[in-house]
Parts: sequence; C-alpha cells; structure tokens
Amino acid sequence: MVTFLRATLGFEPEIMREASERLADAEATSSADHRRAQRDPHTYHSSIYPPGSEFALCHAESQLMSAVVAVLNESLTESVRGFYKLRKAYVTLDGILEAENRYMRTRSGGSLEVTRTPSIESLGSARSARSAKNMPGGFGDEPARGADLPNVPTTSSPSVAKTDLAVDREGIEAIDHAGAADEDDADEFYDADEGQDETRIPATYLGHIDPNGTEEKLRVTSIDTPSTPNFNDVASPRSLPPRHGDNPRFEHDPDSDVFVNPIDVFIHSGSNLCFGLLLLMISMIPPAFNKLLFIIGFRGDRERGIRMLWQASKFHNINGAMAGLIVLGYYNGLVGFCDILPDSKSSDEDPEAVEGYPKHRLEALLADMRTRYPKSQLWLLEEARMQASNRRLEAAVDLLSDKQKSPLKQVEALGMFEKSLNAMYLHDYTLCADSFINCVSLNNWSHALYYYIAGSAHVELYRAAKASSDTKSAHLYAEKATELLRTVPKHAGKKKFMARQLPFDVFVVRKISKWEARSKEWNVPFIDAIGVSPIEEMIYFWNGYKRMAVPHLQHSLEALKWSEDPKRNPHWEKESLDERAVLAVLRAATLRNLGEYEAAKALLRKEVIVHERSLFKGHLKDDWTCPTAHYEIGVNLWMQRSGDRGDGDRELVRECAEWVNTAAKFESYDLDARIGLKITTALDTIKKWGEGR
Repeated sequence: MVTFLRATLGFEPEIMREASERLADAEATSSADHRRAQRDPHTYHSSIYPPGSEFALCHAESQLMSAVVAVLNESLTESVRGFYKLRKAYVTLDGILEAENRYMRTRSGGSLEVTRTPSIESLGSARSARSAKNMPGGFGDEPARGADLPNVPTTSSPSVAKTDLAVDREGIEAIDHAGAADEDDADEFYDADEGQDETRIPATYLGHIDPNGTEEKLRVTSIDTPSTPNFNDVASPRSLPPRHGDNPRFEHDPDSDVFVNPIDVFIHSGSNLCFGLLLLMISMIPPAFNKLLFIIGFRGDRERGIRMLWQASKFHNINGAMAGLIVLGYYNGLVGFCDILPDSKSSDEDPEAVEGYPKHRLEALLADMRTRYPKSQLWLLEEARMQASNRRLEAAVDLLSDKQKSPLKQVEALGMFEKSLNAMYLHDYTLCADSFINCVSLNNWSHALYYYIAGSAHVELYRAAKASSDTKSAHLYAEKATELLRTVPKHAGKKKFMARQLPFDVFVVRKISKWEARSKEWNVPFIDAIGVSPIEEMIYFWNGYKRMAVPHLQHSLEALKWSEDPKRNPHWEKESLDERAVLAVLRAATLRNLGEYEAAKALLRKEVIVHERSLFKGHLKDDWTCPTAHYEIGVNLWMQRSGDRGDGDRELVRECAEWVNTAAKFESYDLDARIGLKITTALDTIKKWGEGR
C-alpha cells in the first residue's frame, strides 16, 4: 500500500516498477491464500461472507492498485492490461458485496428490499465464449459469477457456515483460476466481436434499457447525440433508484453489532473502498476516452461510488484511512476542478449528503482523520486543499509552508506543487516561480510544465516592472522568463501516458513555438511576442478562479487588461482571432466567478461563438477556445438558476444541456481530456437534475 501511494503520488519510473513487482507478488500470494482458506476446515468462516473472502478482497485490491499503476505506465500495452485487471477486480468485489447484501436481507427477515445497482453492460456477442474464457467475468451474455451467490444463513455457527457457505466460494472462484491464468491473460487479447446486428455495440452508453419505455428517460444525456433533456417530464420517485437510506449496508459503523469480528470489518470496509473507488474512477472517464468503457465492460456510478467510500471511511483501519484520503481528494481536488455540480444540501437537510460540496461533513471527516493520524502530513495537505476550496488561499499557503517534512518524498513534492498552484492563484509571482522550480528537484513528472509556469510568472513580473518604468528589473525579469521558457522544449516529451505525450507537454511546446514564430514575424524580442497572460491561462486550466476571493479575481481582470492596452501592448492590433478568443474565454471565466453571468455570456457570444469553428483550427493556433466557450456558456446558465426548480430553472437547464452537449461533440483539441472531465461531470449532473435528484 505504501509503495502504491509513493508510485501514484510521485510517478517516478523506478518507484512504479517497484510497486508493480510488489503488487504482482501480492496478487499471487493472496490467490494462493484464498485457495488454501477454502480447503482448510480450521480457517475462519464468516456468517456474512464466503470462506476466504478476506484473501479474495486482498487479491481484488492488489489488482485494482496494479491496474492504476499500469494505466499510469508509459506503455499502451500495460495500460490496456490494467483495464482488463479492473474488470477482474470488479467481478470479485461484486461477488463479495452480493454475499453481504444477501446476509442483510436474511438478517432483516427478508422484508427489506435492497435493490442492487448493477454496472455491468454486456458487450459480447453470440460467439463470445472464447473471449469470456480468457477474461474472468466475461463480456458475453453469461452473468457475473458473483451475482449467483446463494442465501447466507443468519447464524454465526462455524458448522453452519462451513456447510451452507461452502458453495458461496463460486462467487469469487475466479481467483482460483486467476493465479494460473494471469500469465496467459497478460499476453493474449481478443478483439470484441463486431458486425453482429443482434448485439450491435452502440456509439454511446445508453444505460440499462428496459422494454417499457425507459429508453426515453436515458436518451437525454448521451454525449454523442444532439438530444437535450426534456425537463417537463421529470421522473417520478417510483422510477428512481433507492436512496442511500434504503440500503442497510450504509447504516453500520464501528459500533455496529453486525461487523464485530475484525475480519468481517476488514472485508466490509475494504470492499466498499475498492468497489467505491472503481465506480468513481470509471464514472469520470472523459468523452475523449469513452471507448475504454468497452475494454472495461461496465460503466461507473459516481454517486454510488462516493457513498461506498464514505461508508469505508467510518472504520479505523487502513481501508478507512485510504477511503478518507480518496474522499477528501475527490471533493477538494476533482469537485473543485469542475463547475456544473449538484446543489449541495445542508447537514440539517441530509447529514449523509454527498452531492455538491458537503462542507460540514468534510470538515468532520478531516478532523477525525487528523485525530486518528496526528503525525501524517497527508491530512495537513488535505486541510490546505480544503482551505483553498473555500477561497482561503492565504491560509492554504501558510499551512503548506510548514517546516515539518514528511518521511515520504512524494508527499513533500505534492505539498510543494499545491503551494505553487496556490501562489499562482494569489498572483504571488515570485513565490509561484520559486516553488515550481523547487518542484523540479522533488518530482520528475512534468518538468516542462514546471519551467513553463515559472517562466510565465516572470513574464508577469517583467510586464509589471516595465509598466512602472523599472527598466533594470524589467531587463532581469525578461532574461529570466526567456531562459525558463526556452528551456521547456528540452524537457517535454520525456514522460508519456498510455504511450502518448503528456497533454500539458504538448500544449506548452506549441505555445513556445507560437511565440517564437511571432517573434520572427513581428521582428520583436521573444518576451514581447507573448500574447494574453500565460499565467492566467494556466489559472483557468487548473480552475484557479473558483478558488479566488473577489480581490484576487479583480487582480486577474487587471492582468488581462494588459493585452488591449496600446501603451503596454502595441501589438494587439496584429493579434489573430484565436488569441483574441483566449482573452475572451479567460475574462468571461473571471466575470462568471464574480457573478456577472450575462456579461460573461455576451462576451463569449461576441468574441468566440459568432465565428466559424474552422477559423480556430490551424498550425500553432489555440483551438481549445471554441469548445471551451460553448462549455462556459453552459456553466453560466447553470449558475443562473434560482433553485426553485420552476419553469425558469427548467428552461435554463435545458439550454445549459444544449451548450454542454455541443461542447462534448467537438473534435480533438488541446487539453480536450481536461475539459472533457468537466463536461462528463456536467452531463452527469444535468441528468440527475432532470431525474429530480
């Protein structure tokens, strides 16, 4: 677990190799232990789970961590293998959780309906037997083996458990074969069947369609169709999935009389951790990577996943700690990165709320974790992220300036990176540049990005010094900015993700090339060929505007004024359409965060939307502005809702869905996966709003 954390926090190749090796050993060991536990009459027999489930869980957890490391690997082959491991882990975890669900129903006398929310989407065809044989869980019509677990007795007697639960091992039996088959699975991949009309794979995920007309409810948020939600036909409560309160698994905590044995506690917390993380990860795949869903074989469920992680975080073991870390990272990182989110409920309305940003619940979780692990720097980092999410950037920087260092170099590097970003949002350019330069020595993930942002900070210092007639300082800042920015291409391309260059590496190299070309064309120094504030552009891509207080947002507007000021920038009249669009998108995002929604929309329509899309395409052009402008208009419409869910809100959300769907259908562009993550979250949120959730 520690090696996995080091690998995923730092991305160092040697640590990732070490993590892969250790996780492979863990897979093999847990598989062997699982087989032994099933045959040993003296092993622990739970009244809830099949024999050996604790080892099945360890095996699935190892596969899940191994899959994450594989996807972060530079090899495309390793990444694809990682996605197949996700499928295997899913089957095992689904079997464990179904056994638990059966026990809960039996314990309550069979009167409680516990509706499962299956995520498997069959992708097979009539001749999928060969593929199913080589992929545990299969892609064909055969149901997951874990779905057929028999009823679990209510007694905790070892003899009863021994006789009645013996057959339950079939639900996680795939592990018995995994150890022997892994080598074959690692080397053999089979293409999914195509061309079969009766099992034709749709272009988009359409949900679980039943023959009674529910297809109409699901068609509204397909990212690949022009359809938009019909909010006049909100789903009735009867047609909605059960609320979390209807699931008894989420009602138990460390004081529960159900999970008394430490092994049962470990299995319950671990299965919720792993399955919740799995559903959460898959649910956030951006539109650009939708085809990966066909490799994995099932679709994620963000709400269900995050509820399971919250449940796991209640328990005082390693699973609870990991779940707490993921929950805090999700809300303070990923939720903080997105714009169109479900409305947050107060703790009085729903103490178990997970929608939006449940501030009080997160604060309680963080306080609990800091009490449990007072010496861990990870929770200090999460506290700083929480401060930034609540627009208290100065407090966040103060926390991250703590002199106490973590024993893990990767945690120290992550803290420095967070400090660098917060300094950028604060427009503390000197601290921002120095901190990103420090990141170079602490982490080797993307030196090109670190040098680029440090150089961009010096561009702002140069412009400020020049405006104040400080010629000496302006000269020094210009030299430093030029040096740092021209260093960027030397460090780009060294790291890869799924055999492709890192998106930010591609982006920053193109920007440098664009400025070099303008410098020659305009016959001006490189520093004066730089256009709209590159630091503000980086702030947008990290969604820093969402973390800024009003004074910081006003500072951003002032920085953006530089472009149109003929005294400070005599080259504006020569600027191309795409550069003007960059200014419009950044200014509109700033205005939106100041609550000036109509002004933001008008600016985007006037400067970007009115032009043909093809005009933004071309060599060295910033082609991300047009799709992003469509998305931004959708965000403004979402923010203009009153919250009463009346006709006005329905119309705003309908129009919002149209703009976001349009943004989702753009061809590839710079950082499309990054914008795509926002779009995926937006579409999911809009769908839930239309369903009345």
